[in-house]
Amino acid sequence: MKKDIHPNYVDTTITCSCGTAYHTRSTSKDIKIGICAACHPFYTGEQRLVDTAGRVDKFSQRYGAASLRRTKPKPSAN
Repeated sequence: MKKDIHPNYVDTTITCSCGTAYHTRSTSKDIKIGICAACHPFYTGEQRLVDTAGRVDKFSQRYGAASLRRTKPKPSAN
């Protein structure tokens, strides 16, 4: 192995915003993350519903009267 080409690994703590901490080794020290396996909805099974019906209603209020209108092509004089 060549010397002085590998990064220096140090013991580090990865801390999530939910408070979960993971101890590992990394080239960075004390890493902070926003979401982890302890609080991510995919891993916890918690389903958060997005208000898609409200978004559709809001869109309809704004653009309900205006719709995509196709005009018939003008006949060409042959």
